[in-house]
Amino acid sequence: MKNTLEQFREVTDHCRDLFVKKTADYGTAWRILRPSSITDQLYIKALRIRSIEEKGSQQVADSVESEFVGLINYSVLAMIQLSLPANAPLELDAMEVANLYDREIAENVRLLSAKNHDYGEAWRLMRISSMTDLILQKLLRIKQIEDNSGQTLVSEGLEANYRDIINYAAFALIRLSEQQPTNNDLS
Repeated sequence: MKNTLEQFREVTDHCRDLFVKKTADYGTAWRILRPSSITDQLYIKALRIRSIEEKGSQQVADSVESEFVGLINYSVLAMIQLSLPANAPLELDAMEVANLYDREIAENVRLLSAKNHDYGEAWRLMRISSMTDLILQKLLRIKQIEDNSGQTLVSEGLEANYRDIINYAAFALIRLSEQQPTNNDLS
């Protein structure tokens, strides 16, 4: 079995490739989105995953795996958006976007290493549906923080919640790929 960091990098490399290709297709049109709109997009993706998990079937062709990829990419997008100055241009250079993406994922790798040290491989014991629920919980927290104008009293802020979403979505993709060893395509 591959180790967690190797698997995480495979998942995020796939996500990055898709993100970079979409940037080539669409530019950085996502820059027009306010943080709350990004959160709502994430929430819709997570709710669709949960709906499919509960119903056991789907009628739209987009796979659950593609929704988890979307959760990773929109979370990275949200963190990039939050990190940019208010006067940043709407259209960013594709290379700059790729570098910003890499910066965010590198921080998640650091976080994953620290958490795996403390928790071990506990996430491998979790059900994918629990990961979906935890992602939804993080999104409800983000929505509340946004409704409170970004202020928290004792809780982690937006970034920590986005990073957890990335990790849980990556874990779900790893677990899904292990359940389907004949299909390594995450698209």
